[in-house]
Amino acid sequence: MKRVKIITFGLAAIVLAGCTNNQSGKEDKVATANTDTTYVAGIDNWHAERIENLKKEDSWLALAGLYWLKPGVNTFGSAESNDIVFPKGTIDAQAGSFILDGNKVLLEANENANIELNGEAIKQQEVIFSPEMEQAPQLKHGSLSWVVIKRGDKYGVRLWDAESEGRRNFTSIERYPVQPEWNLEARLEQNALPKQVAITNVLGQTSQEPSPGAVVFTVNDQQYRLDALEEGEELFIIFADKTNGSETYGSGRYLYIPKPGADGKTTIDFNKAYNPPCAFTGFATCPLPPKQNFLPFKVTAGEKAHVAGH
Repeated sequence: MKRVKIITFGLAAIVLAGCTNNQSGKEDKVATANTDTTYVAGIDNWHAERIENLKKEDSWLALAGLYWLKPGVNTFGSAESNDIVFPKGTIDAQAGSFILDGNKVLLEANENANIELNGEAIKQQEVIFSPEMEQAPQLKHGSLSWVVIKRGDKYGVRLWDAESEGRRNFTSIERYPVQPEWNLEARLEQNALPKQVAITNVLGQTSQEPSPGAVVFTVNDQQYRLDALEEGEELFIIFADKTNGSETYGSGRYLYIPKPGADGKTTIDFNKAYNPPCAFTGFATCPLPPKQNFLPFKVTAGEKAHVAGH
């Protein structure tokens, strides 16, 4: 009888241990599921904010023109006779002139053109771009707004139209399902000496951009690296992969990641990979992925190619 009691106690201990282990396993699964749910919600919120930004009046979807200036006088308005032709019906036939004088751009508005700078109508010649300006001012007329930009040695007028068809018809961007496994541990392999990376844009212009180093991460037990650029409090990565041109935008995608801590560690979250401006408009001057940032596999995370009208 005594022996039976001992055996019974032993079986009870085993059963209890099994129950404890099962309960622990269930709790771990619940904790993981809760973590994943929170993570997915965070990515969804990030994406929703991006969609709202693209719906704004000065978003890439509202771009209506990019006009490169020649030295001297560049007339503009809605008439075909102008050097720069704004969309028909949006402004006077002859609205004024942009004057490129060395490294400065001036605007001369015709009488009654009703072009505003800082909320006031321009009544005389105004400097609207110079090297001393921290940021070029935005000018407005009706649904239009524009600024002067400089790309290399070229000066241009970037035009937005709040009533543009692209903005009116936009609803969202298709993307891959959010997958926590594409949120990868990474480290920044810093350059021993200051390094610059050659970045070419869609205009064919190449500039040397400072790089703090390469972000190193692992996919399927294989290590990969992407050269990063400095961007404020974050690192900016321009990359390409095997989905480009079939599932995602043909010229690659962009990604921001946190700067690493003192230990050099960070994360690279491909669920936040997004389309460059050129996916939405032909009036952008997007930088392209450097050849060393071409990944030899499919990154099935983040935004897919944008289809007009969606």
